[in-house]
Amino acid sequence: MSEPLLRIPNHHAASCGDPPIVNGTEGRCYIGYFENEHGEQWIFTRDRKSGTATLHGGDIGWNKAIDITSGSTNVLILNHSEQDWLRACLKASGAFL
Repeated sequence: MSEPLLRIPNHHAASCGDPPIVNGTEGRCYIGYFENEHGEQWIFTRDRKSGTATLHGGDIGWNKAIDITSGSTNVLILNHSEQDWLRACLKASGAFL
């Protein structure tokens, strides 16, 4: 049970920074992953204890975490499928709070 369930290769250039390491071993974190047809990658996490939801993306720089706890993504330009995925993550992860 110590092996990762999922390993995803980074499709972004080194200049985008290092992708986050998401560790859900404590059972406190909801995790969502999205990759669009262009290879752009997004990682959604929500801490079940605090309720804090964050979004990381290679195109915006992996090291930049955007707090989307309120559901607002006004600082991002997301296409329709990315918006659908993010809404689904917010809804699904909210059920765990």
